[in-house]
Amino acid sequence: MEPLTYLVIDGENIDATLGVSVLDHKPLPEERPRWDRVLTSTKEVWNQDAKGLFFLNASSGYMPMGFVQALLAMEFRPVPLAGPSHLEVVDEGIKRMLDAIAEQDHGDVILASHDGDFVPEIERLLDAGRRVGIMGFPEFLSGNLHDLVHHGLEILDLEHDINAFQVPLPRLQIIELDEFDPYQFL
Repeated sequence: MEPLTYLVIDGENIDATLGVSVLDHKPLPEERPRWDRVLTSTKEVWNQDAKGLFFLNASSGYMPMGFVQALLAMEFRPVPLAGPSHLEVVDEGIKRMLDAIAEQDHGDVILASHDGDFVPEIERLLDAGRRVGIMGFPEFLSGNLHDLVHHGLEILDLEHDINAFQVPLPRLQIIELDEFDPYQFL
């Protein structure tokens, strides 16, 4: 069987973090991730094919069909989930997907989310010898996810490592002294 990376997108989490924590406003079209770039970059991370799974909350009975059609055109598989209001259907669906991947005898995972709720599923994948990456904005990742780096979790910056955006984002990040360019602050 050919090596495969499952790219699992927590759409709600990425969108909320981008809008609330990074931009402090609803993202303009040019400020949104270019999901086609994300899928292409995912294939390059471990030099293997990738299958994109984009999780959406459709509990309202509504699906953003324009966006769904765009995802399909980019070769993503939309996963529109619905459930009762007290349940975080996207999180529950992603947990079930990660468990299903762990039950197979193959498949690496890159999860686009900042949510620490997925730590048990990620640990299970890592313990099974799978390559696992978390994709997002590292400064907003759950501390529990950062703790898994010493167990083999790779952190991928959606902006800098994946090049998912057309415009630079206004992010405050820690700068390694060797990479510090004081002229950028003048």
